Amino acid sequence: MSQKFQNKYRISSARLQNWDYGENGAYFITICTQNREHYFGEIVDTKFIASELGILAEKFWLEITEHFPYVELGNFVIMPNHVHGILIIDKNASVSVETRLIASLPEMTNKIGGFAKDKNPMLQDNISRIIRWYKGRCSFEMRKLHCDFSWQSRFYDHIIRNERSFENIQNYIEDNPMNWNEDKFYGK
Repeated sequence: MSQKFQNKYRISSARLQNWDYGENGAYFITICTQNREHYFGEIVDTKFIASELGILAEKFWLEITEHFPYVELGNFVIMPNHVHGILIIDKNASVSVETRLIASLPEMTNKIGGFAKDKNPMLQDNISRIIRWYKGRCSFEMRKLHCDFSWQSRFYDHIIRNERSFENIQNYIEDNPMNWNEDKFYGK
């Protein structure tokens, strides 16, 4: 359903309203290129052949765990015009930066989050922040090679709630290149 915000129509969020996307759990993520342009490579005989941008998309996906130590990567695949991946948040397993420092940093008491204050999702350790970093890092480097590279403004997420669903999604991701001709993202 569309709503007006600052005199413009906005599409309502598809996110689960009562769920904290920083909670421990597994999340299936899909991120598409703008207009589903085939920037990342092509499928040849059911195998993905990466372009320079596809190589960067994979490189930065693998770097997620370096920037977000509470994240583990599940299966992922780079496709010609989208990325599918599983991100597993486990904040209990991560080592805090503070424990690695000799002297603790002073606590920031004045977090400013714009109109949302401390509820600003970009100040939280959650899926939105991870995807924002990934898309931003990719865009910055990819535009050096292809100046008109762009992502779709949103991304798709699905909270994986049980082992069966996890296995089905892992298989879907793994088989994605073999099923490219039937994929809903196949055409532009």
